[in-house]
Amino acid sequence: MGRIFIIRLHDGDHLPDVLEEFAEQQKIASAFCLLVGGIKEQGRVVVGPKDGYVLPVEPMSTLLSGVSEVAGVGTIFQNEEGKPKLHMHASFGRGEKVVTGCVRLGVDVWKIGEVIVIELADSGARRVLEKGTGFELLEVQGSASHPETS
Repeated sequence: MGRIFIIRLHDGDHLPDVLEEFAEQQKIASAFCLLVGGIKEQGRVVVGPKDGYVLPVEPMSTLLSGVSEVAGVGTIFQNEEGKPKLHMHASFGRGEKVVTGCVRLGVDVWKIGEVIVIELADSGARRVLEKGTGFELLEVQGSASHPETS
């Protein structure tokens, strides 16, 4: 582990931008993130591919219908250009309705947002564009889970 950051997000802060900018300012190459708080209505969340077996992938998205509670978990890794990229999935709850998905299209904080960022020192991982899917997929070098790359 590296540094640990405790971040208070403010009303209107936009995810993923605010965390990617923070990571760039702090020179964070890789990290684990936890999010709790509130998200404004009209946040756009990716809720799956239209057809999981067709390439290129066509994402489905939904708009949050009202201010929602949020709990999320994600990672930050640099892409091929050295820019930190957040990959965070979160559950958004309002009343009895819950939406779970990826925040990559953008959501705005409502009043309160708290994030814990745990830096992963010397991870050897980065995001690499896969042309078939259009996703920046995690590439791990020297990983214990893939000893053949050590």
